[in-house]
Amino acid sequence: MGALVCRVKLNKESGLTFTVENKDGKITQTAVLDGKTITITCKGDKETSTITQKPDGILIDCKDFTLNAETITCKSKKNSKYESDEKIDIISQKDMTLDSSGKLTGQATSDTKISGSNVSISANSKAELKGASTSISATGKTEVKGMDLKLSGTTKAEMDGLQVKISSKGILDLEATGIVNLKGQMANVKGTLTKVG
Repeated sequence: MGALVCRVKLNKESGLTFTVENKDGKITQTAVLDGKTITITCKGDKETSTITQKPDGILIDCKDFTLNAETITCKSKKNSKYESDEKIDIISQKDMTLDSSGKLTGQATSDTKISGSNVSISANSKAELKGASTSISATGKTEVKGMDLKLSGTTKAEMDGLQVKISSKGILDLEATGIVNLKGQMANVKGTLTKVG
């Protein structure tokens, strides 16, 4: 690298300007203090980065921004927003927590996927699962429990399995406003007291 060209300019109206030129590297570094704003600019052959500091805020404008620290804490007293025109990755090598004292909303215009060794979803009051088509499947045992359990379909409801068992510790009602069909290669109807008709 050749010799650098360094300049300092003082002006009672425009303030203080520091300039460092690296002609071989085609890089010009400038710091301007004008009494209102501190502007630090690093201009290269193709890209330019700028840090602008005012009494009420700091603006960093650059192509690539990297922050390395042992711990990072970001706080705001009002709204916070993080936005990207492309993909966002948030990666943790250990536990990750997403917590809100108010409403929490997640939305995607395309697919949404949640996966883990164990996945638990709970609600203190009401939980809903909706979709044009909904599927719940497991390679092992599947359980659906509730104080009151209701399964309904507006057009058709089916239960299918190699073996199907319906049991009740109290009263068991099978009822239809239309025809009831009980079919099987062998049909057994048993009870201490059995009444038909």
